[in-house]
Amino acid sequence: MPNWGGGAKCGACEKTVYHAEEIQCNGRSFHKSCFLCMACRKALDSTTVAAHESEIYCKTCYGRKYGPKGVGFGQGAGCLSTDTGDHLGLNLQQQGSPKPARPSTPTNASKFAKKIADVDKCPRCGKSVYAAEKIMGGGKPWHKSCFRCAICGKSLESTNVTDKDGELYCKVCYAKNFGPKGIGFGGLTQVEKKE
Repeated sequence: MPNWGGGAKCGACEKTVYHAEEIQCNGRSFHKSCFLCMACRKALDSTTVAAHESEIYCKTCYGRKYGPKGVGFGQGAGCLSTDTGDHLGLNLQQQGSPKPARPSTPTNASKFAKKIADVDKCPRCGKSVYAAEKIMGGGKPWHKSCFRCAICGKSLESTNVTDKDGELYCKVCYAKNFGPKGIGFGGLTQVEKKE
């Protein structure tokens, strides 16, 4: 039978798809409004579509249905997904395999409290140093505002910082206070020479 409608048939609704509203995937044409994940019905585009034979899915549903199963193949790196996909119409349980057990107790709040308590402390002010404000110096975390010379108060950078006994110094103050002494080393001037 000839195609009098002027365009290809939509892979989802089987109605005519005209060029102005056409999206092609896997050699099939779709209306923009029909280009949806077959499981969760989320709108798709060229970066989020994953095709399997004549079916189209979002990458998440495709991974749940056709991706690897087991430990380490969950929704994030190194996790075990306990999502069965039932709410999406996906039957991910293998025949004869047991359903994943739900934890019988709530998550341990003390683990969360311990993680918060493990935040690094600034050696200068003693307050917590969070990742967004952390500067490492002398093997310890510092606030950016505390990352200063202990003697002159000059703001330090990785190119001019030195540390001694857990304290930070600029190179000039370190040389004056802890460097070699004598003529030619900055400790004594020509006027101060021994007579």
